[in-house]
Amino acid sequence: MTPGDQLYRAVTRIFSFIIIGFGIAILIVTFARGASIGSAGIWIGMLFCAVGGARLYIALRTRN
Repeated sequence: MTPGDQLYRAVTRIFSFIIIGFGIAILIVTFARGASIGSAGIWIGMLFCAVGGARLYIALRTRN
């Protein structure tokens, strides 16, 4: 694996954690403002966490 490939994989993992962090922050802010489960902020926060988690899973699973 070339150094460029290693850098790409590392950056992909870092961005996955950042996306998950954004999702958690959205959930915290939404709950702090007293939103219910039907609130758009809840669903957007969960979507960010799911997308970041899925991307991290794929990045960790591939071994090329």
